[in-house]
Amino acid sequence: MIIRKSAAEIETMARAGAVVAGTLALLDQHIEPGVTTAELDALAETFIRSQGGVPTFKGYKGYPAATCLSPNGMVVHGIPGPAPLADGDILSVDVGVTLDGFVADSAWTFPVGTIAPETQRLLDVCRAALEAGIEQARVGNAVSDISRAVQTVTEEAGFSVIRSLVGHGVGRSMHEEPQVPNFVSRHRGPELREGMTIAIEPMITVGAPEVYIHDDEWSISTSDGSLAAHFEHTVAVTAEGPRILTRGAGVLVR
Repeated sequence: MIIRKSAAEIETMARAGAVVAGTLALLDQHIEPGVTTAELDALAETFIRSQGGVPTFKGYKGYPAATCLSPNGMVVHGIPGPAPLADGDILSVDVGVTLDGFVADSAWTFPVGTIAPETQRLLDVCRAALEAGIEQARVGNAVSDISRAVQTVTEEAGFSVIRSLVGHGVGRSMHEEPQVPNFVSRHRGPELREGMTIAIEPMITVGAPEVYIHDDEWSISTSDGSLAAHFEHTVAVTAEGPRILTRGAGVLVR
Protein backbone atom coordinates (compact mmCIF):
# COMPACT_ATOMS: atom_id res chain seq x y z
CA MET A 1 0.00 0.00 0.00
CA ILE A 2 1.31 3.44 -0.96
CA ILE A 3 1.10 5.89 1.94
CA ARG A 4 0.52 9.47 0.80
CA LYS A 5 1.59 12.21 3.18
CA SER A 6 -0.20 15.36 4.27
CA ALA A 7 1.42 18.76 3.87
CA ALA A 8 2.26 18.77 7.59
CA GLU A 9 3.85 15.32 7.36
CA ILE A 10 5.94 16.41 4.38
CA GLU A 11 7.20 19.36 6.42
CA THR A 12 8.25 16.97 9.17
CA MET A 13 10.10 14.86 6.60
CA ALA A 14 11.79 18.02 5.35
CA ARG A 15 13.06 18.70 8.88
CA ALA A 16 14.48 15.18 9.00
CA GLY A 17 15.91 15.79 5.54
CA ALA A 18 17.68 18.92 6.74
CA VAL A 19 19.49 16.82 9.35
CA VAL A 20 20.43 14.30 6.64
CA ALA A 21 21.78 17.11 4.47
CA GLY A 22 23.70 18.56 7.39
CA THR A 23 25.24 15.17 8.09
CA LEU A 24 26.41 14.79 4.51
CA ALA A 25 27.84 18.32 4.56
CA LEU A 26 29.72 17.54 7.77
CA LEU A 27 31.23 14.35 6.38
CA ASP A 28 32.12 16.14 3.15
CA GLN A 29 34.43 18.32 5.25
CA HIS A 30 36.18 15.30 6.79
CA ILE A 31 36.51 12.88 3.88
CA GLU A 32 40.22 12.81 3.04
CA PRO A 33 43.06 10.31 2.67
CA GLY A 34 43.87 8.63 5.98
CA VAL A 35 40.49 9.00 7.67
CA THR A 36 38.66 5.78 8.53
CA THR A 37 35.03 5.07 7.82
CA ALA A 38 34.56 4.28 11.53
CA GLU A 39 35.68 7.82 12.36
CA LEU A 40 33.25 9.26 9.81
CA ASP A 41 30.39 7.16 11.18
CA ALA A 42 31.05 8.40 14.72
CA LEU A 43 30.97 12.01 13.52
CA ALA A 44 27.68 11.37 11.74
CA GLU A 45 25.96 9.74 14.69
CA THR A 46 27.02 12.49 17.09
CA PHE A 47 25.70 15.16 14.75
CA ILE A 48 22.40 13.41 14.05
CA ARG A 49 21.66 13.00 17.74
CA SER A 50 22.71 16.59 18.49
CA GLN A 51 19.97 17.72 16.09
CA GLY A 52 17.29 15.68 17.87
CA GLY A 53 17.28 12.93 15.27
CA VAL A 54 17.90 9.20 15.43
CA PRO A 55 20.12 7.39 12.90
CA THR A 56 17.52 5.26 11.11
CA PHE A 57 19.96 2.62 9.92
CA LYS A 58 21.40 1.76 13.33
CA GLY A 59 19.74 -1.42 14.55
CA TYR A 60 17.64 -1.81 11.39
CA LYS A 61 17.51 -5.61 10.93
CA GLY A 62 20.65 -5.72 13.04
CA TYR A 63 22.71 -3.20 11.05
CA PRO A 64 25.47 -2.03 13.43
CA ALA A 65 26.20 1.56 12.37
CA ALA A 66 24.61 4.97 11.87
CA THR A 67 25.64 5.25 8.22
CA CYS A 68 26.45 3.06 5.24
CA LEU A 69 29.92 3.92 3.93
CA SER A 70 30.85 2.10 0.73
CA PRO A 71 34.20 2.70 -1.02
CA ASN A 72 35.09 2.19 -4.67
CA GLY A 73 33.46 -0.98 -6.06
CA MET A 74 31.23 -1.39 -3.02
CA VAL A 75 27.82 -0.10 -4.04
CA VAL A 76 25.80 0.10 -0.83
CA HIS A 77 25.49 -1.06 2.79
CA GLY A 78 29.18 -0.84 3.60
CA ILE A 79 29.76 -1.25 7.35
CA PRO A 80 32.12 1.41 8.74
CA GLY A 81 35.44 0.05 9.96
CA PRO A 82 39.11 0.78 10.72
CA ALA A 83 40.54 0.76 7.20
CA PRO A 84 41.75 4.24 6.14
CA LEU A 85 40.66 5.83 2.89
CA ALA A 86 43.32 6.45 0.25
CA ASP A 87 43.92 9.21 -2.27
CA GLY A 88 41.96 8.44 -5.44
CA ASP A 89 39.22 6.47 -3.69
CA ILE A 90 35.56 7.32 -3.91
CA LEU A 91 33.15 6.86 -0.99
CA SER A 92 29.38 6.46 -1.09
CA VAL A 93 27.83 7.92 2.06
CA ASP A 94 24.23 6.83 2.75
CA VAL A 95 22.40 8.50 5.65
CA GLY A 96 18.92 8.03 7.08
CA VAL A 97 17.44 10.13 9.89
CA THR A 98 14.24 9.60 11.85
CA LEU A 99 12.77 12.75 13.38
CA ASP A 100 9.34 13.07 15.03
CA GLY A 101 8.29 9.72 13.58
CA PHE A 102 9.31 10.33 9.96
CA VAL A 103 12.31 9.23 7.93
CA ALA A 104 14.40 10.99 5.29
CA ASP A 105 17.14 9.23 3.34
CA SER A 106 19.92 10.48 1.06
CA ALA A 107 23.24 9.33 -0.36
CA TRP A 108 26.17 10.99 -2.08
CA THR A 109 29.38 9.64 -3.56
CA PHE A 110 32.41 11.73 -2.65
CA PRO A 111 35.93 11.86 -4.09
CA VAL A 112 38.78 11.15 -1.68
CA GLY A 113 41.66 13.44 -2.52
CA THR A 114 42.35 13.60 -6.26
CA ILE A 115 40.45 11.16 -8.46
CA ALA A 116 40.92 10.16 -12.09
CA PRO A 117 38.95 12.09 -14.75
CA GLU A 118 36.97 8.98 -15.74
CA THR A 119 36.07 8.39 -12.10
CA GLN A 120 34.82 11.96 -11.86
CA ARG A 121 32.74 11.37 -14.99
CA LEU A 122 31.11 8.39 -13.26
CA LEU A 123 30.11 10.62 -10.36
CA ASP A 124 28.89 13.39 -12.66
CA VAL A 125 26.74 11.00 -14.69
CA CYS A 126 25.21 9.37 -11.62
CA ARG A 127 24.33 12.77 -10.20
CA ALA A 128 22.84 13.81 -13.57
CA ALA A 129 20.80 10.58 -13.61
CA LEU A 130 19.43 11.44 -10.17
CA GLU A 131 18.48 14.93 -11.33
CA ALA A 132 16.78 13.52 -14.43
CA GLY A 133 14.81 11.07 -12.32
CA ILE A 134 13.72 13.76 -9.89
CA GLU A 135 12.48 15.91 -12.77
CA GLN A 136 10.01 13.14 -13.67
CA ALA A 137 8.55 12.90 -10.13
CA ARG A 138 5.42 14.79 -11.12
CA VAL A 139 1.71 14.24 -10.56
CA GLY A 140 0.28 12.12 -13.40
CA ASN A 141 3.57 10.52 -14.41
CA ALA A 142 4.31 6.89 -13.59
CA VAL A 143 7.20 5.43 -11.62
CA SER A 144 8.54 4.12 -14.93
CA ASP A 145 9.04 7.70 -16.12
CA ILE A 146 11.57 8.13 -13.33
CA SER A 147 13.13 4.78 -14.19
CA ARG A 148 13.44 5.64 -17.87
CA ALA A 149 15.11 8.98 -17.17
CA VAL A 150 17.71 7.41 -14.90
CA GLN A 151 18.43 4.55 -17.29
CA THR A 152 18.70 6.81 -20.33
CA VAL A 153 21.22 9.20 -18.78
CA THR A 154 23.29 6.33 -17.41
CA GLU A 155 23.44 4.13 -20.48
CA GLU A 156 23.91 6.95 -22.99
CA ALA A 157 27.09 7.79 -21.06
CA GLY A 158 28.31 4.19 -21.37
CA PHE A 159 27.73 3.10 -17.76
CA SER A 160 25.53 0.28 -16.39
CA VAL A 161 22.47 0.44 -14.15
CA ILE A 162 22.48 -2.04 -11.26
CA ARG A 163 19.14 -3.82 -11.57
CA SER A 164 19.01 -5.80 -8.35
CA LEU A 165 18.90 -2.64 -6.19
CA VAL A 166 16.10 -0.08 -6.41
CA GLY A 167 14.70 3.06 -4.84
CA HIS A 168 11.62 2.99 -2.66
CA GLY A 169 8.88 4.84 -0.89
CA VAL A 170 9.89 6.39 2.41
CA GLY A 171 8.15 8.21 5.25
CA ARG A 172 6.84 6.60 8.40
CA SER A 173 9.14 3.68 7.59
CA MET A 174 12.47 3.58 5.81
CA HIS A 175 11.11 1.26 3.13
CA GLU A 176 7.56 1.77 1.87
CA GLU A 177 5.80 1.11 -1.40
CA PRO A 178 6.36 1.69 -4.25
CA GLN A 179 9.65 0.32 -5.48
CA VAL A 180 11.43 2.78 -7.78
CA PRO A 181 13.67 0.87 -10.22
CA ASN A 182 16.46 2.61 -12.11
CA PHE A 183 15.54 0.79 -15.32
CA VAL A 184 12.39 0.24 -17.38
CA SER A 185 10.56 -3.08 -17.20
CA ARG A 186 7.31 -4.26 -18.75
CA HIS A 187 5.35 -2.55 -15.99
CA ARG A 188 4.81 1.21 -15.83
CA GLY A 189 4.49 1.09 -12.07
CA PRO A 190 1.95 3.11 -10.12
CA GLU A 191 0.84 6.58 -11.11
CA LEU A 192 2.52 9.36 -9.15
CA ARG A 193 0.03 11.23 -7.01
CA GLU A 194 0.26 14.26 -4.78
CA GLY A 195 1.61 13.39 -1.33
CA MET A 196 3.76 10.44 -2.39
CA THR A 197 7.27 10.52 -0.94
CA ILE A 198 9.98 8.43 -2.59
CA ALA A 199 13.71 7.83 -2.39
CA ILE A 200 15.14 8.08 -5.90
CA GLU A 201 18.60 6.51 -5.93
CA PRO A 202 20.57 5.68 -9.06
CA MET A 203 23.27 3.05 -8.47
CA ILE A 204 25.52 2.71 -11.48
CA THR A 205 28.81 1.08 -12.38
CA VAL A 206 31.66 1.46 -14.84
CA GLY A 207 31.50 -2.26 -15.67
CA ALA A 208 28.83 -4.94 -15.59
CA PRO A 209 25.65 -4.51 -13.51
CA GLU A 210 25.98 -7.72 -11.47
CA VAL A 211 26.67 -7.47 -7.74
CA TYR A 212 27.33 -9.82 -4.81
CA ILE A 213 26.78 -9.71 -1.04
CA HIS A 214 29.82 -9.97 1.23
CA ASP A 215 30.17 -12.45 4.08
CA ASP A 216 29.01 -9.76 6.53
CA GLU A 217 25.56 -10.18 4.87
CA TRP A 218 25.29 -6.41 4.36
CA SER A 219 27.94 -4.98 2.05
CA ILE A 220 27.16 -5.22 -1.67
CA SER A 221 29.87 -4.84 -4.32
CA THR A 222 30.18 -5.09 -8.08
CA SER A 223 30.96 -8.64 -9.17
CA ASP A 224 33.68 -7.52 -11.57
CA GLY A 225 35.32 -5.11 -9.12
CA SER A 226 34.49 -2.03 -11.20
CA LEU A 227 33.82 1.31 -9.56
CA ALA A 228 30.25 2.19 -8.59
CA ALA A 229 28.46 5.41 -7.70
CA HIS A 230 25.30 6.02 -5.67
CA PHE A 231 23.33 9.26 -5.36
CA GLU A 232 19.96 9.60 -3.63
CA HIS A 233 17.41 12.17 -2.53
CA THR A 234 14.08 11.86 -0.75
CA VAL A 235 11.51 13.58 -2.95
CA ALA A 236 7.88 14.60 -2.38
CA VAL A 237 5.44 14.62 -5.29
CA THR A 238 3.53 17.90 -4.98
CA ALA A 239 1.06 19.88 -7.07
CA GLU A 240 3.88 22.34 -7.78
CA GLY A 241 6.29 19.63 -8.94
CA PRO A 242 8.98 17.52 -7.27
CA ARG A 243 10.23 18.79 -3.92
CA ILE A 244 13.61 17.55 -2.68
CA LEU A 245 13.32 17.00 1.06
CA THR A 246 17.02 16.20 1.69
CA ARG A 247 18.57 19.35 0.29
CA GLY A 248 20.16 21.81 2.72
CA ALA A 249 21.93 25.16 2.49
CA GLY A 250 25.63 24.77 1.84
CA VAL A 251 25.50 20.99 1.42
CA LEU A 252 27.22 18.96 -1.28
CA VAL A 253 29.20 21.68 -2.97
CA ARG A 254 31.72 19.50 -4.80
